[in-house]
Amino acid sequence: MARKLIPTIVLLAVSLAASAQTRTGTITGSVRNSEGVPQMGAAVKVLLGASEIVTVFTDGQGRYNAVNLPAGTYVVRASATAFLPSLRENVPLKAGAHLVVNLTLSTLFEAVQLLPKRRGSSEDEEDWKWTLRSASNRPILRMVDDSAVVVSEQGKSADDRVLKAKVAFLAGGGAEGFGSTSDMTTAFNVERSMFSTGTVSLRGNVGYGDANPSAVVRAGYRRDLGNSHPEVAFTMRRYAAPDAMLRGGAMQALALSVNDRTSIGGVLDLMYGGEFQSVQVVGHVNAYRPFGAADLHLGPNTVVEYRYATSAPNTRLEKGFDTSPADLSETAPRMSLAGGGPQIERARHQEVSVSRRLGKTNIQVAAYTDHIRNAALIGAGDPSDDLNTLADVYSGTFTYDGGRFDTNGMRVVVQRKLTGDLAATVDYAMGGVVDLGTSKATWQDVSGLLRAEHRHAVATKFSGTIPHAGTKVIASYRWTSGSGLTPVDMFNASAGQTDPFFSIFLRQPIPGTRMLPGKMEALVDIRNLLAQGYVPVVGQDGNTLYLVQSTRAVRGGLAFTF
Repeated sequence: MARKLIPTIVLLAVSLAASAQTRTGTITGSVRNSEGVPQMGAAVKVLLGASEIVTVFTDGQGRYNAVNLPAGTYVVRASATAFLPSLRENVPLKAGAHLVVNLTLSTLFEAVQLLPKRRGSSEDEEDWKWTLRSASNRPILRMVDDSAVVVSEQGKSADDRVLKAKVAFLAGGGAEGFGSTSDMTTAFNVERSMFSTGTVSLRGNVGYGDANPSAVVRAGYRRDLGNSHPEVAFTMRRYAAPDAMLRGGAMQALALSVNDRTSIGGVLDLMYGGEFQSVQVVGHVNAYRPFGAADLHLGPNTVVEYRYATSAPNTRLEKGFDTSPADLSETAPRMSLAGGGPQIERARHQEVSVSRRLGKTNIQVAAYTDHIRNAALIGAGDPSDDLNTLADVYSGTFTYDGGRFDTNGMRVVVQRKLTGDLAATVDYAMGGVVDLGTSKATWQDVSGLLRAEHRHAVATKFSGTIPHAGTKVIASYRWTSGSGLTPVDMFNASAGQTDPFFSIFLRQPIPGTRMLPGKMEALVDIRNLLAQGYVPVVGQDGNTLYLVQSTRAVRGGLAFTF
């Protein structure tokens, strides 16, 4: 009997050992620099969640080998002296599997440069396309499972590429004295991933008008730290203006902004930050603009929010970076002149809202209060070198000081998801506006006639992407119960936010462009097409000026995404 049991016990022990071995896996690979040279002595850490499982070092051929790893989803991190760390996240390791993860190390200079050195001497090498397709710090994953070898390159989605770029070329149509001169603009946006959780971005919009060119350039860096999303950005703005008016031909503004978003316990979301602005126009003026919001989730479908803002939101963010104009009429800081000196619009907006989701319908009810000093109001025409107006020849408009303005109001927004990405929105708001109070006035009398009036406003908006055609559309109309030089609820940042009056935005992908390195789209952006809300006044030289809350503008062009 004993002789029969011994072989059985040995066979069982061998089976258990083999079974225990198959419950672990192996991650191996190589570490090289951006030129493909193997890196000896690089430290490779294998982490499971926040716990470090093992640290191994590469050999003379740059290879590493991490064995006896339990099944799970790993993070593989390689580091070496004089190089930036290279990280590969979400590496799925099955029991008994053998993964090959190759990592590439880059220097700091290689990570931030956006125009790598030309790899050949041929003039038709298409350096720009090669730059946008740079494979720096893109590891290769090869999985070996159950003795079957499958070799594949790590896939990158459109939102997961190391380097992304967009450029758009737009042309505007003249509005025949109603503002918005004929112009050309070039918009761009370049983003580069860094350190796995960080992104460096450079974006801007350059306009070519009848005088000095106008431009907005913004450089920023943001990180994703799980529950926290800090971002810092530096913005430079330059606006064309008549030499005789500004004694220098332009207004220049610098801004440094810092913001963060964080979540506490999945119940409270916080967004906070501020922007320091420094403006040079005739004189020099500074301003600090804090902002913040707190969202309390009372349930999966109910949110209570408190929001504090010191500047009006940009309605063009919903349309994309390439429709944001460089002109003074729509881009912060909102400036005017008073007594020949510069004035920055200073605002304080506070709002409490309750949002509720009912199936495919979202409902928001909000109450707000606004306090504005040196309100920057918009006009179109030639103010005849009035020292209390800040002209912008690029947009064919000017701003002037509307003084002090205080109001309270409320808002109700109902948004219904129709199908897929399409939604219909209705927005009702009541509150105060700045109004002239008469349809017959001279420019000299405007400052004494400005007053606050109570108004109602109703806006409808149809937005989303049309199925099959792929057309992105935003069509809206905002009606106001009377005249006004400012919109009702001018700090509205909800889903009901729209441009005043009748506006249409279309973004249509162009088929048949597979030979291009990216996709191409046609853009059409129309604002206040019917030229509504214009209040005529007689200028100092007898010509007619117009005071308006939104000028008529038509822009169109092409956008390329790489």
